[in-house]
Amino acid sequence: MEKEKVIVDGATVDFYKYKDGDMEVYEFDTSRCGPPEPMVNAMAGLKLIDSPNKKLVMINHKKPMGLLDKIGENFNITTKELEDGRVAIEFTYKEGESEKANLDDASCHG
Repeated sequence: MEKEKVIVDGATVDFYKYKDGDMEVYEFDTSRCGPPEPMVNAMAGLKLIDSPNKKLVMINHKKPMGLLDKIGENFNITTKELEDGRVAIEFTYKEGESEKANLDDASCHG
């Protein structure tokens, strides 16, 4: 699988794009970042998830509860603990809900 670096408006870390079957995947790693960078980058990346064939993968040092509380009802979300202790959070499009997410408010309240 070949990962291609992509420019994402508002991001402060590198984003990569690759294919996983029919799914277009965008991935970023904020596991070495402190607040508010994980929230800022997640909100920037979530703007890319505008159809069912796109997915955002966030690698973080812990489960981002403030982010999940903010947009949890707007996206399908799965989390997986990685062998090194980091967490991979996958966000996919939720029909009728993803469009309602306020992705311009990247403030962190938790």
